[in-house]
Amino acid sequence: MLNFSPVRWAAALALPLFCAAAAAQVPVPPEIAGKAYLLYDVTSAQVLAAKDPDMSVEPASLTKLMTAYLAFDALKAKKLALNQTLPVSERAWKMPGSRMFIDPKMQVPVEDLLKGMIVQSGNDATVVLAEGVGGTVERFVEMMNSQAKALGMNSTQFRNPEGLSEPGHTTTARDLATLATRLMKDFPDYVPYYAIQRYRYPGTPASNETNRNLLLFRDPTVDGLKTGHTSAAGYCLVSTARRNVPTLGEGPAGQRRLISVLLGASSENVRAAESQKLLNWGYTAYEAVRLVKVGEPVAQPDVWKGKSPTVKLGLPEGVVVSVPAGTARQLKTEVVRPDPLVAPFQQGQSLGVLKVSQADGTVVAEVPLQVLETVAEAGILGRAWDAIRLWIK
Repeated sequence: MLNFSPVRWAAALALPLFCAAAAAQVPVPPEIAGKAYLLYDVTSAQVLAAKDPDMSVEPASLTKLMTAYLAFDALKAKKLALNQTLPVSERAWKMPGSRMFIDPKMQVPVEDLLKGMIVQSGNDATVVLAEGVGGTVERFVEMMNSQAKALGMNSTQFRNPEGLSEPGHTTTARDLATLATRLMKDFPDYVPYYAIQRYRYPGTPASNETNRNLLLFRDPTVDGLKTGHTSAAGYCLVSTARRNVPTLGEGPAGQRRLISVLLGASSENVRAAESQKLLNWGYTAYEAVRLVKVGEPVAQPDVWKGKSPTVKLGLPEGVVVSVPAGTARQLKTEVVRPDPLVAPFQQGQSLGVLKVSQADGTVVAEVPLQVLETVAEAGILGRAWDAIRLWIK
């Protein structure tokens, strides 16, 4: 779950200053025409800008991000297969709003249903997938709400899988950013579906083949994700871009991904233009700084009662933070952690925070750290010796 709240521990270990200079002010985001928005840097796990991110809103077809999450999960668990066909129910066929234009005479492959839901925003395709994964739409909606809770989407309540207006069917910009981030992280093999510009199922109208995400046609770095519109929700868009940043390194490690969630715009063109404005601002107003390389520890503090004398703290993907442009050499870092550290520690266990600040003390980011390598408990003699040393200390 995305959260602004800082994490603090009782003891701290300072790391060297990168530089000491006057800190720049936090960049002010541009005026954005929409009810609410949130700009999230996936690479550094930071919220860069937001307006009313916790305001309750109707998600419209952004709901289909959760439907896709559960469908992808079923594929990953081999409960579904891409080439498996599903029957089109009367309920699906009669769905109002955006459609893939399939009917009960058809048996449609799961992969085509996914494309129909993602590219065409087909409510009919969405219901077929919901019935295929959950057995019934009602059971599928229960699954959606259970998954939302598991992801930390605490302000979201789903009433249907497609996003048509219904009392109590609400979410927030923050929860949608959480969902979009986890969708891409948990199911990277299926993310390319969101970059498809045109698709239609054989025999259905060609006039309905174009993806409504206009940024896919305007910005080659944009590769998703989903549009939404109802009269109550306005025009909504969760967009994401991935751009190469030479200072981060080569290959995938050198790519920076942002997510923009824009809710309640006044038109299709406005939601695209304002989302583009947010993404461009995020890439220019903030720069990504790699503090620690992939696979390297941030710190190796001493450990008591362990088979290893130290524990490696960091993140498997290294540490990247986003800071106001031009301030990369004006940072200081501090590892905030418990003391003393008494084994055992398991790989992946959360342990401490890397606090990144500007020269004037303004906190830029707080990065939760993990144990990179398991530290087992020492034998009885080692534990006894360290117990004596701790007592003396």
